[in-house]
Amino acid sequence: MGIDVRHLRAICVIAEAGSVTAAAAQLNLSQPALTAQLHRIEELLGGVLFVRSRTGVEPTELGRRVLSRARVVLNEVDAFVDDFREAHRASGFVRLGAVHLACAASLVDRVKEAFRDTEVALRIEPSSRLLVDAVTHGQLDAALVGIMEGFEIPFGSMLASRTLIPRYPIFIALSASHRLAQQDSVDLADLSGERWVSPPGPDDGSLTSLRRACRAAGFEPDIRYDAPSGAGQPLVQSGNGVRLVDPTWPQPPGTVVLPLHGEPQIARLVVIWRRDAFSQVESELLYRGVTNAFLDHVPNNPAFERWWHANPQAHPIVQ
Repeated sequence: MGIDVRHLRAICVIAEAGSVTAAAAQLNLSQPALTAQLHRIEELLGGVLFVRSRTGVEPTELGRRVLSRARVVLNEVDAFVDDFREAHRASGFVRLGAVHLACAASLVDRVKEAFRDTEVALRIEPSSRLLVDAVTHGQLDAALVGIMEGFEIPFGSMLASRTLIPRYPIFIALSASHRLAQQDSVDLADLSGERWVSPPGPDDGSLTSLRRACRAAGFEPDIRYDAPSGAGQPLVQSGNGVRLVDPTWPQPPGTVVLPLHGEPQIARLVVIWRRDAFSQVESELLYRGVTNAFLDHVPNNPAFERWWHANPQAHPIVQ
């Protein structure tokens, strides 16, 4: 067996996903099948490409060199295909989707900045699964989605993807008068007995993930409110509930947004797009625009900004 494009793409997906299991879901393979494929590739190349880490897998020195060459080859292959493929996106227009993150406020401007003379339409959804479906069926050209750790949303072969943030902690929002509001971080076990606002996108695994984490902490969460997107803010502000939130939102008046001790709720952020909507160069522009939109909001929450600087491995790569 020789190395082919399929193997190079698998290596790159593993590196971006940070996990063989997550990469297998993206590639529509079983985890054992991808693991066996990786071992065969390593035998051909004469060394180990990835090692286990606290957060998944990381490339070895050989792995980093292979990834560098693989990305060059894949860029050339994708560019070759782009040269002969008809684009299926309206000229001068990008239909963009995003989950309800703080950076949604900057996506329009940053993507317009990346694509000169291009208008941008934006659809914000609490559900990443709905956004993936919308891009798959041509209702959107691209989207920024969030996927909870331990859950996967398969992307069809017509979609390309690139991880923006491989490990993204979910924070907790409390009333400013809450008994835990003055702490630097909150232990999930200390929220036993609280009334919870259901997290957005429950069909993506967010609600199941919350229940699982709370049970591991020794209690069953009281999911009292169903309030999509930002509609739960007044409930938190008034002290009637607590909720999980994107850490890049500014702290609304009357509330505090704090990290959860031990990071029991983790997601990854992924940019997806239709392969027939963007050339290789345009997909780089798209990723750059979304990255810059996210970076605009890192300083919004001092607690998250501290986490950001302490975790450089989470930073997006802009080439």
